Amino acid sequence: MFSRLSRLSRPWALAVCAVPVVALLAVAGLAPLPFTVAQPGQTTNVLGADKGKPVITISGAPVRKTDGQLRMTTIVATGPSVDVDFGDVLDAWIRADRAVLPHDVVYPSGQSDKQIEKHNTAEMVKSQNSAVQAALGYLKKDPDTVKVGLNLADVGGPSAGLLFSLGIVDKLDGDGAGGDLTGGRTVAGTGTIDADGKVGAVGGVALKTQAAARDGATVFLVPKAECDAAEAELPDGLRLIPVTELKDAVSSLRALEKGGQVPQC
Repeated sequence: MFSRLSRLSRPWALAVCAVPVVALLAVAGLAPLPFTVAQPGQTTNVLGADKGKPVITISGAPVRKTDGQLRMTTIVATGPSVDVDFGDVLDAWIRADRAVLPHDVVYPSGQSDKQIEKHNTAEMVKSQNSAVQAALGYLKKDPDTVKVGLNLADVGGPSAGLLFSLGIVDKLDGDGAGGDLTGGRTVAGTGTIDADGKVGAVGGVALKTQAAARDGATVFLVPKAECDAAEAELPDGLRLIPVTELKDAVSSLRALEKGGQVPQC
Protein backbone atom coordinates (compact mmCIF):
# COMPACT_ATOMS: atom_id res chain seq x y z
CA MET A 1 0.00 0.00 0.00
CA PHE A 2 2.70 2.49 0.99
CA SER A 3 4.93 1.64 -2.02
CA ARG A 4 2.07 2.33 -4.41
CA LEU A 5 1.26 5.64 -2.76
CA SER A 6 4.87 6.74 -3.06
CA ARG A 7 4.59 6.65 -6.87
CA LEU A 8 1.45 8.87 -6.90
CA SER A 9 1.58 12.65 -7.22
CA ARG A 10 1.07 14.53 -3.93
CA PRO A 11 -2.55 15.68 -4.65
CA TRP A 12 -3.56 12.14 -5.62
CA ALA A 13 -1.82 10.65 -2.59
CA LEU A 14 -3.65 13.05 -0.27
CA ALA A 15 -6.94 12.24 -1.93
CA VAL A 16 -6.40 8.51 -1.54
CA CYS A 17 -5.42 8.93 2.13
CA ALA A 18 -8.48 11.10 2.77
CA VAL A 19 -10.93 8.44 1.63
CA PRO A 20 -10.73 6.22 4.74
CA VAL A 21 -10.71 9.30 7.01
CA VAL A 22 -13.88 10.67 5.41
CA ALA A 23 -15.47 7.24 5.60
CA LEU A 24 -14.54 6.99 9.29
CA LEU A 25 -16.04 10.41 10.01
CA ALA A 26 -19.19 9.49 8.13
CA VAL A 27 -19.58 6.33 10.18
CA ALA A 28 -18.89 8.24 13.41
CA GLY A 29 -21.44 10.87 12.44
CA LEU A 30 -24.13 8.23 12.07
CA ALA A 31 -23.17 6.07 15.05
CA PRO A 32 -25.36 6.39 18.16
CA LEU A 33 -23.75 8.25 21.07
CA PRO A 34 -24.46 7.89 24.82
CA PHE A 35 -26.19 11.26 25.04
CA THR A 36 -29.68 12.70 25.30
CA VAL A 37 -30.72 16.00 23.73
CA ALA A 38 -33.12 18.16 25.74
CA GLN A 39 -35.07 21.34 25.01
CA PRO A 40 -37.59 23.59 26.80
CA GLY A 41 -40.87 21.77 27.42
CA GLN A 42 -44.38 22.71 28.45
CA THR A 43 -45.29 24.85 31.43
CA THR A 44 -48.53 24.44 33.34
CA ASN A 45 -50.31 26.86 35.67
CA VAL A 46 -50.93 24.81 38.80
CA LEU A 47 -53.59 27.34 39.87
CA GLY A 48 -55.55 26.54 36.72
CA ALA A 49 -56.60 23.45 34.79
CA ASP A 50 -54.86 20.79 32.75
CA LYS A 51 -56.88 19.14 29.98
CA GLY A 52 -60.10 20.48 31.45
CA LYS A 53 -59.47 19.35 35.04
CA PRO A 54 -58.26 21.58 37.91
CA VAL A 55 -54.64 20.82 38.74
CA ILE A 56 -55.30 21.36 42.46
CA THR A 57 -58.55 20.42 44.19
CA ILE A 58 -59.12 21.03 47.90
CA SER A 59 -61.89 20.01 50.25
CA GLY A 60 -62.32 20.47 53.99
CA ALA A 61 -61.25 24.13 54.02
CA PRO A 62 -62.30 27.40 52.32
CA VAL A 63 -60.56 27.89 48.96
CA ARG A 64 -59.63 31.32 47.63
CA LYS A 65 -60.23 32.57 44.12
CA THR A 66 -56.74 33.27 42.84
CA ASP A 67 -55.29 35.73 40.36
CA GLY A 68 -51.93 35.42 38.62
CA GLN A 69 -50.24 32.16 37.71
CA LEU A 70 -47.82 29.66 39.21
CA ARG A 71 -46.29 27.77 36.30
CA MET A 72 -44.37 24.54 36.80
CA THR A 73 -41.78 23.98 34.08
CA THR A 74 -40.46 20.96 32.21
CA ILE A 75 -37.89 19.91 29.67
CA VAL A 76 -38.42 17.53 26.77
CA ALA A 77 -35.65 15.00 26.12
CA THR A 78 -35.09 12.46 23.40
CA GLY A 79 -36.56 9.13 24.49
CA PRO A 80 -34.51 6.51 26.32
CA SER A 81 -34.32 4.27 23.25
CA VAL A 82 -33.80 7.05 20.68
CA ASP A 83 -30.36 7.09 19.04
CA VAL A 84 -28.50 10.41 19.15
CA ASP A 85 -25.72 10.84 16.59
CA PHE A 86 -22.85 13.29 16.19
CA GLY A 87 -24.95 15.65 14.06
CA ASP A 88 -27.61 15.86 16.76
CA VAL A 89 -24.99 16.59 19.41
CA LEU A 90 -23.26 19.24 17.29
CA ASP A 91 -26.55 20.97 16.53
CA ALA A 92 -27.49 20.99 20.22
CA TRP A 93 -24.10 22.36 21.30
CA ILE A 94 -24.42 25.44 19.09
CA ARG A 95 -28.01 26.22 20.09
CA ALA A 96 -28.99 28.03 23.28
CA ASP A 97 -32.35 26.24 23.40
CA ARG A 98 -30.82 22.75 23.43
CA ALA A 99 -28.68 20.86 25.93
CA VAL A 100 -26.62 17.71 25.59
CA LEU A 101 -26.83 15.48 28.65
CA PRO A 102 -25.27 12.08 29.40
CA HIS A 103 -27.91 9.45 28.74
CA ASP A 104 -27.40 7.79 32.13
CA VAL A 105 -27.98 11.10 33.93
CA VAL A 106 -31.43 11.45 32.40
CA TYR A 107 -32.50 7.81 32.31
CA PRO A 108 -31.61 4.87 34.56
CA SER A 109 -29.35 2.50 32.65
CA GLY A 110 -30.47 -0.99 31.77
CA GLN A 111 -34.19 -0.24 31.89
CA SER A 112 -36.79 -0.38 29.14
CA ASP A 113 -38.90 2.58 28.03
CA LYS A 114 -41.87 1.16 29.93
CA GLN A 115 -39.84 0.69 33.12
CA ILE A 116 -38.54 4.26 32.91
CA GLU A 117 -42.04 5.64 32.35
CA LYS A 118 -43.26 3.70 35.38
CA HIS A 119 -40.37 5.04 37.46
CA ASN A 120 -41.07 8.66 36.42
CA THR A 121 -44.75 8.26 37.23
CA ALA A 122 -43.90 6.90 40.66
CA GLU A 123 -41.55 9.85 41.27
CA MET A 124 -44.34 12.27 40.36
CA VAL A 125 -46.79 10.61 42.76
CA LYS A 126 -44.19 10.69 45.54
CA SER A 127 -43.50 14.35 44.78
CA GLN A 128 -47.19 15.21 44.92
CA ASN A 129 -47.59 13.54 48.30
CA SER A 130 -44.59 15.42 49.68
CA ALA A 131 -45.91 18.69 48.24
CA VAL A 132 -49.24 18.25 50.01
CA GLN A 133 -47.55 17.40 53.32
CA ALA A 134 -45.18 20.36 53.04
CA ALA A 135 -47.95 22.86 52.21
CA LEU A 136 -50.36 21.67 54.91
CA GLY A 137 -47.51 21.51 57.43
CA TYR A 138 -46.48 25.08 56.59
CA LEU A 139 -50.08 26.28 56.99
CA LYS A 140 -50.60 24.15 60.11
CA LYS A 141 -53.60 22.45 58.55
CA ASP A 142 -54.77 19.01 59.67
CA PRO A 143 -54.23 16.54 56.79
CA ASP A 144 -57.04 14.41 58.22
CA THR A 145 -59.43 17.32 57.68
CA VAL A 146 -58.09 19.07 54.59
CA LYS A 147 -57.92 16.84 51.52
CA VAL A 148 -55.87 17.85 48.50
CA GLY A 149 -55.94 16.26 45.07
CA LEU A 150 -53.35 16.93 42.37
CA ASN A 151 -53.89 16.23 38.69
CA LEU A 152 -51.28 16.76 35.99
CA ALA A 153 -51.31 14.53 32.94
CA ASP A 154 -48.32 13.48 30.81
CA VAL A 155 -45.67 14.79 33.21
CA GLY A 156 -43.32 12.59 35.22
CA GLY A 157 -40.58 13.11 37.77
CA PRO A 158 -40.36 15.08 41.02
CA SER A 159 -39.46 18.59 39.80
CA ALA A 160 -42.95 20.13 40.17
CA GLY A 161 -43.01 19.63 43.95
CA LEU A 162 -42.24 23.22 44.93
CA LEU A 163 -44.85 24.68 42.59
CA PHE A 164 -47.51 22.25 43.78
CA SER A 165 -46.87 23.33 47.38
CA LEU A 166 -47.02 27.00 46.49
CA GLY A 167 -50.27 26.46 44.61
CA ILE A 168 -51.85 24.84 47.67
CA VAL A 169 -50.64 27.70 49.89
CA ASP A 170 -52.01 30.31 47.48
CA LYS A 171 -55.40 28.62 47.23
CA LEU A 172 -55.75 28.30 51.00
CA ASP A 173 -53.95 31.35 52.36
CA GLY A 174 -52.72 33.61 49.56
CA ASP A 175 -50.17 36.07 50.82
CA GLY A 176 -51.52 35.73 54.34
CA ALA A 177 -53.12 39.19 54.23
CA GLY A 178 -56.01 38.71 51.83
CA GLY A 179 -54.02 39.05 48.60
CA ASP A 180 -52.56 36.64 46.09
CA LEU A 181 -49.22 34.97 46.70
CA THR A 182 -48.33 35.74 43.08
CA GLY A 183 -49.28 39.40 43.36
CA GLY A 184 -51.15 38.87 40.08
CA ARG A 185 -47.91 38.02 38.27
CA THR A 186 -46.98 35.00 36.23
CA VAL A 187 -44.47 33.22 38.44
CA ALA A 188 -42.67 30.10 37.27
CA GLY A 189 -40.16 27.80 38.88
CA THR A 190 -38.86 24.35 39.56
CA GLY A 191 -37.56 22.27 42.45
CA THR A 192 -38.23 19.08 44.32
CA ILE A 193 -39.71 19.26 47.79
CA ASP A 194 -39.79 16.93 50.75
CA ALA A 195 -42.46 16.62 53.40
CA ASP A 196 -40.57 19.10 55.63
CA GLY A 197 -40.58 21.74 52.90
CA LYS A 198 -36.93 21.52 51.87
CA VAL A 199 -36.34 22.33 48.20
CA GLY A 200 -33.93 20.26 46.12
CA ALA A 201 -32.14 20.67 42.80
CA VAL A 202 -33.58 19.19 39.61
CA GLY A 203 -31.35 19.90 36.59
CA GLY A 204 -32.20 21.45 33.24
CA VAL A 205 -32.91 24.87 34.77
CA ALA A 206 -31.36 26.83 31.87
CA LEU A 207 -33.94 25.23 29.57
CA LYS A 208 -36.76 25.69 32.06
CA THR A 209 -36.11 29.43 32.37
CA GLN A 210 -36.51 29.67 28.59
CA ALA A 211 -39.82 27.82 28.76
CA ALA A 212 -40.96 30.13 31.57
CA ALA A 213 -40.10 33.32 29.67
CA ARG A 214 -41.74 31.96 26.51
CA ASP A 215 -44.98 31.47 28.44
CA GLY A 216 -45.04 34.91 30.02
CA ALA A 217 -43.31 34.50 33.38
CA THR A 218 -41.43 37.45 34.86
CA VAL A 219 -40.24 35.68 38.04
CA PHE A 220 -38.54 32.30 38.32
CA LEU A 221 -38.05 30.41 41.58
CA VAL A 222 -34.90 28.30 41.40
CA PRO A 223 -33.24 25.95 43.91
CA LYS A 224 -30.38 28.01 45.35
CA ALA A 225 -27.82 25.34 44.42
CA GLU A 226 -28.68 25.85 40.76
CA CYS A 227 -28.38 29.64 40.55
CA ASP A 228 -25.27 29.50 38.35
CA ALA A 229 -26.90 27.13 35.89
CA ALA A 230 -30.03 29.28 35.74
CA GLU A 231 -28.02 32.44 35.09
CA ALA A 232 -26.08 30.85 32.23
CA GLU A 233 -28.81 31.37 29.62
CA LEU A 234 -31.20 33.63 31.53
CA PRO A 235 -33.79 35.25 29.24
CA ASP A 236 -34.19 39.03 29.38
CA GLY A 237 -36.89 40.23 31.74
CA LEU A 238 -36.90 37.09 33.92
CA ARG A 239 -35.99 37.63 37.58
CA LEU A 240 -34.41 34.76 39.51
CA ILE A 241 -35.28 34.16 43.15
CA PRO A 242 -33.24 31.45 44.93
CA VAL A 243 -35.02 29.20 47.43
CA THR A 244 -33.96 26.45 49.82
CA GLU A 245 -37.28 25.84 51.60
CA LEU A 246 -40.98 26.38 50.97
CA LYS A 247 -41.07 29.13 53.58
CA ASP A 248 -38.30 30.95 51.66
CA ALA A 249 -40.36 30.91 48.49
CA VAL A 250 -43.48 32.17 50.27
CA SER A 251 -41.66 34.96 52.11
CA SER A 252 -39.83 36.03 48.93
CA LEU A 253 -43.06 36.29 46.94
CA ARG A 254 -44.67 38.29 49.77
CA ALA A 255 -41.67 40.62 49.89
CA LEU A 256 -41.74 41.02 46.12
CA GLU A 257 -45.37 42.17 46.26
CA LYS A 258 -44.72 44.62 49.11
CA GLY A 259 -41.55 46.03 47.58
CA GLY A 260 -39.36 44.51 50.27
CA GLN A 261 -35.93 42.97 50.06
CA VAL A 262 -35.94 39.84 47.89
CA PRO A 263 -33.02 37.35 47.71
CA GLN A 264 -31.02 37.25 44.48
CA CYS A 265 -28.82 34.62 42.85
